Amino acid sequence: MFEKERDVAIEAVTKAAALCQQVRESLVSAETIAKMDKSPVTVADFGAQAVIIDAILKAFPEDPIVAEEDTAALCGDDACALREKVLEYVRGSLPKMSETEMLDAIDSGHHRGGGSGRFWTLDPIDGTKGYIRGDQYAIALALIENGKVVFGILGCPNLPFGGLGADGPRGVLLTARRGEGAVLMDMNSGVSRQILVTEESDPSKAVFCESFESAHTAHGVSAEVVHALGVNVAPARLDSQCKYAVVARGEAGVYTRLPTREDYEEKIWDHAAGVIIVEEAGGAVTDARGEPLDFSQGRTLRRNKGVVATNGHLHGDVIAAVRSAMPAL
Repeated sequence: MFEKERDVAIEAVTKAAALCQQVRESLVSAETIAKMDKSPVTVADFGAQAVIIDAILKAFPEDPIVAEEDTAALCGDDACALREKVLEYVRGSLPKMSETEMLDAIDSGHHRGGGSGRFWTLDPIDGTKGYIRGDQYAIALALIENGKVVFGILGCPNLPFGGLGADGPRGVLLTARRGEGAVLMDMNSGVSRQILVTEESDPSKAVFCESFESAHTAHGVSAEVVHALGVNVAPARLDSQCKYAVVARGEAGVYTRLPTREDYEEKIWDHAAGVIIVEEAGGAVTDARGEPLDFSQGRTLRRNKGVVATNGHLHGDVIAAVRSAMPAL
């Protein structure tokens, strides 16, 4: 099931990952990193979105797409240099693409989502600061049917195939089709293997995987949860949906993204691919209240508060600790 979708997605995400790495090698400097200048990631964001959406629409012309970016920042005479730079990198993968075709592809991600029919959701670069630093970031693409995620792929260009901190080439793809398990693939060699979450059931021994950015999760509350569970293992902190990847392949047992403000709504492209990969690896993903994530509500998870992903064995304990630390959820 979803064989063609998987093949198209793997090729498209692989091309987008190569584009992102090329942009970083060419445009990111020590000064860029020091100033946290986001201009390179802007080029890569738009370029990756154009490459992936072009591939989807050629293979599945009737499929709508929910994507993070639109062309507002690329319009107008003052954006001419940026448009030309994006097109330069896009043509590394698609030599015949015109500027108009590129802009049309990027703007084809305007679908509103919802609970009926089939659509894709895309985050062309998840983890902006990780990308700029040369650390972890992800390209996240998922297919949703009637409000349920049925296929997901994460491209993690800086994640080693052998595990966090492993030597050797970096760059992996993680894919999952509903009911068929999760697979890890080396971007360089094409070698792949099935992946499973860790079997750890003792919360005190669980590795928690958290965001670097305090804006993305309530670190103070996370510390309360860790303390309540008696955790005595150092957390793994990394950017982007690579956290889902680390849980899915058993290097961490828990990932929490807890609400930082009452009115925040998680975006579906920030979670759809990671969710199905963790679930198909044997794990569990809910919101911070223990409710299933509802992908039928449009472009956001507006019925949910926060996200908790675990290996399944630890889920009940973690949700109980979160609810105790955040009684107002």
